[in-house]
Amino acid sequence: MWLALGLVLMLPASTPDCHGPPPIPVSPAPVTQDTDAHLKARELMVQQQIAARGVRDQRVLQAMRKVPRHLFVPPGMQPYAYLDSPLPIGREQTISQPYIVAFMTEALRLEPDDRVLEVGTGSGYQAAVLSVLVRQVYSVEIVEPLATEAAERLRGLGYGNVTIRAGDGYRGWPEEAPFDAIMVTAAPDHVPEPLLQQLAAGGRLILPVGEQYQTLMRIRRTAKGFKRENLLPVRFVPMTGEAQKQQAH
Repeated sequence: MWLALGLVLMLPASTPDCHGPPPIPVSPAPVTQDTDAHLKARELMVQQQIAARGVRDQRVLQAMRKVPRHLFVPPGMQPYAYLDSPLPIGREQTISQPYIVAFMTEALRLEPDDRVLEVGTGSGYQAAVLSVLVRQVYSVEIVEPLATEAAERLRGLGYGNVTIRAGDGYRGWPEEAPFDAIMVTAAPDHVPEPLLQQLAAGGRLILPVGEQYQTLMRIRRTAKGFKRENLLPVRFVPMTGEAQKQQAH
């Protein structure tokens, strides 16, 4: 399934998932708690899908062990929550595969006192992972029902340092800027200038840039300007809203 919030086309190791997630089965009763089986599944996910591919930041690995991914997917997808795959979350959106969540999180080089902006909340899973690592997370989601559902889910699970609003993330969240780090989980065809300007000195921005296929890019704000690095070839859903209008012009 290529409609992904974050699906890597070329992984550093192992075979990329080319077939997408399994079909949605007849909906079972939703799992609403974390069990020993989920803990074991997350440990295997971290060992086999993430650490084995080169993610080394122990704080990131621990966050991936801690956040209950199965509670961020629809009931019918919960049996597949810890597979090496993106999964549908409704409204033509997906939750990213675990590796890309961990890779992008590590690439931001987060510190415990950081304030982070996420553009593209989705189900709230990435925001939850970030919240374990930093002081405050602000997240913007353009699909209003997803924003509402994610806010309720995060609040119910106790992630009190995440603030979500529905809106177009192209212009970031200027009222709360500057940010120590910004993560974008949908692809514009160019780097949005408002996001660059909302980076604090030394701040890091990570986002996919391109049209059908993209490059995952990390940008750091320095005293002399912005330093850009290309990290991975990826394929994300396009950033909608103002990003498309800017592209049209």
